[in-house]
Amino acid sequence: MNEVVTDEEEIQKEAAIHKRLLDIARQSVEAIVRGEPTPEFTVNNPELHHLHGAFVTIKKRGALRGCIGRFISDIPLYQLVKEMAVAAATEDPRFKDEHLNESELSEIDLEVSVISSLKKISNPLDFQLGRHGIYVKKGDSVGCLLPQVAKEKGWSKQEFLSCCCLGKAGLGPDAWKEADTEVYVFTAGIVNEHG
Repeated sequence: MNEVVTDEEEIQKEAAIHKRLLDIARQSVEAIVRGEPTPEFTVNNPELHHLHGAFVTIKKRGALRGCIGRFISDIPLYQLVKEMAVAAATEDPRFKDEHLNESELSEIDLEVSVISSLKKISNPLDFQLGRHGIYVKKGDSVGCLLPQVAKEKGWSKQEFLSCCCLGKAGLGPDAWKEADTEVYVFTAGIVNEHG
């Protein structure tokens, strides 16, 4: 009986953390887009004070409207989510001529991805599609794709790697096969507003 209560308590704690991260992201996006100061948040949950990497993704009717994140953080998770939410709304270079505006606020969904540490793999195909994100590095060129992207696009492992090399790192699509290209994997705890 106690085990069931413990599991239920853990589920409730996790749900509260997810809700708080999404609330922080939403309030931060809405404030910056409306030209208001971003709120200061008081956070008591120790889980939200950990130094995790995080990405915030903004979608409008399923289409990307901004995504910015960091793999390594020197600030608490809740503060990083606030900063990345603001950056996703205002700084994503893919939308430099059309950053999010106030009329879109009711049409967007937010997603927060809390990132694990990077793990280098020797075989670029040695990862689980849909579970792992990838980070590719060759010289000064770097690129990454979150785990959910492969699933959303229906890509194979090879397509996932090629799109990361070409579309994110600015490399050739087969750069992941080259000996001097480093490939890392990571996992992401993903929470979003639509379920």
